Amino acid sequence: MALKKSFRNSIRQGLTKKHLIRALFKEIDLPLFAAVAAVSLFSVLNMYGINGFGPLFKKQIIFVAIGMAVMISFSFFNYRYLKNYSFPVLFFYFVSIILLLLTFYSRSVRGVNAWIVLGQFTFEPAELAKLMLIVLMAKYFSQRHVHINQFRHVLVAGIYYGIPVLIILAQPDLGSAIIFSLIWISILAAVGINKKHFFLLVILAVIVSYSSWIFVLKPYQKDRLLTFVNPGGDPRGSGYNLIQSKIAIGSGYWFGNGLGKGSQTTLGFLPESHNDFVFAATAEQFGFVGAGLVVAAILFIVYRILSVGRAVVSNFGKIFSIGMAVFIFAHALIGASVNIGLMPVTGIPFPFLSYGGSYLISIMSGLGILQSIKRYG
Repeated sequence: MALKKSFRNSIRQGLTKKHLIRALFKEIDLPLFAAVAAVSLFSVLNMYGINGFGPLFKKQIIFVAIGMAVMISFSFFNYRYLKNYSFPVLFFYFVSIILLLLTFYSRSVRGVNAWIVLGQFTFEPAELAKLMLIVLMAKYFSQRHVHINQFRHVLVAGIYYGIPVLIILAQPDLGSAIIFSLIWISILAAVGINKKHFFLLVILAVIVSYSSWIFVLKPYQKDRLLTFVNPGGDPRGSGYNLIQSKIAIGSGYWFGNGLGKGSQTTLGFLPESHNDFVFAATAEQFGFVGAGLVVAAILFIVYRILSVGRAVVSNFGKIFSIGMAVFIFAHALIGASVNIGLMPVTGIPFPFLSYGGSYLISIMSGLGILQSIKRYG
C-alpha cells in the first residue's frame, strides 16, 4: 500500500510540474522569452571570457538567475493592477524618487552620486526610475489618449519626467538623463502629441541642453564630449578609453580572438571592459560576427516587444511596449555607438551584457510585465 501511495504521489507531482511548465509557456511570447534567455546565458559566457572564474563572473551568474526568476514571476502578475489602480503606480514611482535622493547621502563613485552603496551591495536607483516612468506614462496616457491634444496633459507628464531627470543631472549622470528623455519623447510621439506642442518641446530641449553645458556639466563630462570629436588630441588622458576600445574591436576581425583571449581585455588595456566597454570586449573575443549576432538578438527582442504591443487591445499595453522597446534599444544603440566612437562616452550599461544587477533586473521586471500583458490581454 505504501508503495502504491508513493507511486500515485509521484504521478501527481509529475503532472503538477508539467502543468506549471505548460502554464509558463502557453500564453507568453515564447520567441521573446527564448531570445532573452539566450542573450542572458551568452552574457555569462562573455563575462567568463573577461574575468575568468573571478568575482564578476560569479556575480553575473547570480544576477542572470535572479533576473530570469523576476521575469517569470512578473509574467504571472496581472498587469491590470497597474492599469486600473493609481496607488501602486504612484507609490513605486515616488519610492524610486526617494531612492534617487538617497544617492546624495551615499558614497560617490568616480565623482558621481548615482549609486546607493551599503557595504558590498550597490544599487543604481535610476534604472528602477526609468521603468517606473514607463509604467506611469502608460498608466497616465492610456486613460487620457482622447485628450492628448490638451497641453496640460503634456505638462503633467513633463513634471513626472522632469523630477527624476533633474535629480539625475545633479548626480551628475548625463547618460541616464538622455535615456529618460528618449523614453519620454518616444511615448509622447506614440500617443499623438500635437505638432505645435512637440515643436515647443524641441525648443525647450535646445535651451535646456545649452544651459546644461554652461551650468550643469562637470569638466570631465565636457572633456568626454570634446574627446569624441578628436580622441587623438589626448591619447593618454580623456581619449584613452575610446582609442583602446577601437583597438579591441579592430583586433577581433571577423571571428574574434577566442573566449578569454582578447589581449586588450585580459591585459587590462581596455578600461571598464565588464561594463561601459563590454561591447568592445565582446567584439574582441567573438569578432564582428559575434558582436553582430548580439545586436541582431537585441533587435529581435525589440521587435517582439513591439509585436506584443501591437497585438494587445489595451492602450496601457501598447504604450508600455513602446516604452520598453525604447528603454532597451536606446541603451544598445548608445552603448554600441560609444564603443565604436560614434558617440561620446556616457557611462550607461549595454543591455544584458554589462555587469551588474540594477539594470538587468529592471529590464527583466519590465519584460515580465510585458509577458503579463501578453498573457492577460
